[in-house]
Amino acid sequence: MICVSIGESSIEGCLEALKGLSFAEIRMDRIDHCTEEDARRIFSTGGTLIATCRPGALTEKGRAELLVAAIEGGASYVDIELDSGEVFKHEIIEKARSRGCRIIVSFHDYDKTPKREELLGTIAACFDTGADVAKIACRVHSEKDNARLLGLLDSDQDILVIGMGEKGRVTRIMAPILGSPFTYATLAYGKETAEGQIEEKTLRRYLDSLREKGVGLVWSKSLQ
Repeated sequence: MICVSIGESSIEGCLEALKGLSFAEIRMDRIDHCTEEDARRIFSTGGTLIATCRPGALTEKGRAELLVAAIEGGASYVDIELDSGEVFKHEIIEKARSRGCRIIVSFHDYDKTPKREELLGTIAACFDTGADVAKIACRVHSEKDNARLLGLLDSDQDILVIGMGEKGRVTRIMAPILGSPFTYATLAYGKETAEGQIEEKTLRRYLDSLREKGVGLVWSKSLQ
C-alpha cells in the first residue's frame, strides 16, 4: 500500500534505510558510483522492491545496466520512463519478463497536469509499451488538477496517479483509497525524492484513520 522511496547517496545508507521496510523504491540514480554488483546486492535483500534509475546522472546505457542488474538481483518491479528510447525499453522489458519482474511504465510532467484526453492517451501508450502498471505523475496547480488525476483511477487497469508539489499531496492519500495499487512516501522529512511526498509514518496514520472511519482501502491485484 505504501512504498517508501529511498534516495540515499551510498550503498550502505540505502541498505540501512531498507531495514524494517517491506515495500520500497530504490532510486539508483541517486547512489554515488553505483555498480551492477551494488544493484544486485541491494535487490537480493528481500522484500518488495522497485528498481528505478531516472535520467540525468547516467547515460541510457549505464541506466540499463543497473536496471538489468537489479532485475537479476530480485527486483519485484522495474520502473521505466515512457519517453525512453525503444532499444532501452525493449531490453528492460525483455529481461523483466524473463525474471517475473513486473513493469511500471511511468510518465512525468513536471510543469502541469495535462487535459484528461491527453492523460488517457498517455495511459494507453504505457500499456501498449508493455506496462503492468501505468504511473502518471504530474505537477498540480489546482484542486481541479487533483480531481483530474484521481478520476483516472476509474479503470480496471492498474494505474498509479501522483500529484507532484505541495498542492498535490492529497492525491498521495486519496489515490490508494480510490484504486491506485499503492502510493509513495518518504522515510523521513528531508529525505524526499519528489516534492510533496509525505513521511511514511504520517501517511500510514492518515490511512489508518480513514480505515477506522469506514473508508475502504482498495488493494490492487498486483500486490496480492
